[in-house]
Amino acid sequence: QVDLVESGGGSVQAGGSLTLTCEWSGDLYAPYSVAWFRQSPGKEREGIASYYYNYGATYYAPSVKGRFTIAQGAHANTVNLEMYSLKPEDTGTYYCAAARYYFNAAEPQGFHYWGQGTQVTVSS
Repeated sequence: QVDLVESGGGSVQAGGSLTLTCEWSGDLYAPYSVAWFRQSPGKEREGIASYYYNYGATYYAPSVKGRFTIAQGAHANTVNLEMYSLKPEDTGTYYCAAARYYFNAAEPQGFHYWGQGTQVTVSS
């Protein structure tokens, strides 16, 4: 069993930045992948970024590429999502998810462990 907790959400004006942190506990060992998904009002869940531990490989959805960065955090059981140049359309609930082996954020079916989510609100 793997438990994930997201933190770092909040409210920010357009053009601002936020860093989200995903921290997990439990039996998640390499190789594994950690991804961020978001659910915006009236939209389908979107996989926006993922990190594959074994190679440090990353994936970004076109909607965030160049503005968001996913990387391992300060502790071995954390992954950060650094978000820059935020737009109102980035508003939503952001979820962290983990998968054993390699899956990227475009393959949500591979992620079996999910956090409860953290809210990000970007005002214009």
